[in-house]
Amino acid sequence: MSNLSRRIFILGGLTTASVAALQLGAMAQPSAAASAPFPFTLGVASGEPDDNSVVLWTRLAPTPTNADGQGGMPNADVAVDWQVSTNPNFTTLVSSGTSTARYAQAHAVHVLAGGLAPDSEYYYRFRAQGFVSPVGRTRTAPAPNTVGRDFTMAFASCAHYEQGYYTAYRRMADDRPDLILHLGDYIYEGGATAGAVRQHLGSEIVSLADYRRRYALYRSDPDLQAAHAIAPWLVVPDDHEVENNYANMVRADSSPVLTAAQWTARRTAAYQAYFENMPLRAAATPSGNGIQLYRRVRWGTLATFHMLDTRQFRDDQACGDGTKVCADADLPARSITGAAQEAWLLDGMGQHLSTWDLIGQQVFFARNVNSAGAMNMDAWDGYRGSRARIQQGIIDRGVRNPVVLTGDVHASWGNDLKADYANPSSATIGSELVCTSITSTGNGSATTAIPNGSLNPHLRFYSNRRGYVRTHITPSQLTADFRSVATVTEHGAPATTARTFVIHEGKPGLADA
Repeated sequence: MSNLSRRIFILGGLTTASVAALQLGAMAQPSAAASAPFPFTLGVASGEPDDNSVVLWTRLAPTPTNADGQGGMPNADVAVDWQVSTNPNFTTLVSSGTSTARYAQAHAVHVLAGGLAPDSEYYYRFRAQGFVSPVGRTRTAPAPNTVGRDFTMAFASCAHYEQGYYTAYRRMADDRPDLILHLGDYIYEGGATAGAVRQHLGSEIVSLADYRRRYALYRSDPDLQAAHAIAPWLVVPDDHEVENNYANMVRADSSPVLTAAQWTARRTAAYQAYFENMPLRAAATPSGNGIQLYRRVRWGTLATFHMLDTRQFRDDQACGDGTKVCADADLPARSITGAAQEAWLLDGMGQHLSTWDLIGQQVFFARNVNSAGAMNMDAWDGYRGSRARIQQGIIDRGVRNPVVLTGDVHASWGNDLKADYANPSSATIGSELVCTSITSTGNGSATTAIPNGSLNPHLRFYSNRRGYVRTHITPSQLTADFRSVATVTEHGAPATTARTFVIHEGKPGLADA
């Protein structure tokens, strides 16, 4: 580990007990000595990079898991200074300013740091109440008309706090990627479980205070803080950021019992807390019970990220959800994205903005049928007309390198996307990389036997360990390492590469490395 990366990781893992060393730090001196407790217990983060700006995030919370969700902050707004530098010692500032952490927003801070150079690395920090925050590393995207440097992107999902330690987040940070995608289930909404590796606080979360407290619990983890501090993130939620398997305004069950108005209030609170705790741009500020999350992020001419939202606009799961044999899943009117988002996605891919069109989204995309002919109604198999339209759109628009990036299923999968899943010899029109979970469902097992593999020959790889996917992307190929850890119920397991695939430019489908 370099001296630089060690410094970032140490800072990312600081607790309130060790804040004295940071007090007043190297930033401009505050007007008065600090009398409040250390407020940066939730770390720092950055996200949504473009070629000249990036969002910087922190949230003031000296006692982060207070039941009122306010993190121990007084009912007052607080001025927060921020700095961006080309080096971690902050000897040369390129951008700085003051933002206001508002009580009404749980003292979350979202700074749009602009005036940055394209394709460049920066360091940032905050100061408030006489304390200096940990230092974060971030970077900008290449200019829209340039390829930029080769870059490393990692993606992950499903980090159930109770089911393991965040070793995989730590290993992602060790890799020093240029960008991290989180594809959903950043938190889980359930109550405390007896006998778990570690426990949630309280019962199932419903109110805004509940959600704020739950994010604070998760964000107090030093391994998660290290992953946020090492690179900018692009995030999209799945279902557990609100409630398991919800679909638009339809709940999956009636537990806990809520009136329609209470359910709407719960969804509103969930998205408000999500925004407050993620490095999102102002365009994602929630409105009513919704939040605008599908968006396109350019990485020069090398890659375009099409980030999808498959929860807020979907039709209800067919046949009552679950794994079913269900003819209704073929109904062409059904959609997992909604018509507007589907048109937006196809239009974006048809623009051919870059070599690689990377679709960051939540649930399993390729067909995955079992011996009874049943499929998962919560995944794209439950919305087969929707999938068919997007795949045909890819073909019609001549999209050369579509790659779907997926979370949700707590196992690693590598898939070819087929023009006709009933005909294995049909054209391969794209690829899907499915990351396993960070911790959800615990340690898993060493098995790599593909479930129902003979029925789904386009499913090329499976692993039941926890971890993430690391990609290295160049104009000629995308290399994907499926990274895994042997245990999450104990701290500190090393990460190993279970399998590496290459996707060659202009040749959809997975090839052996």
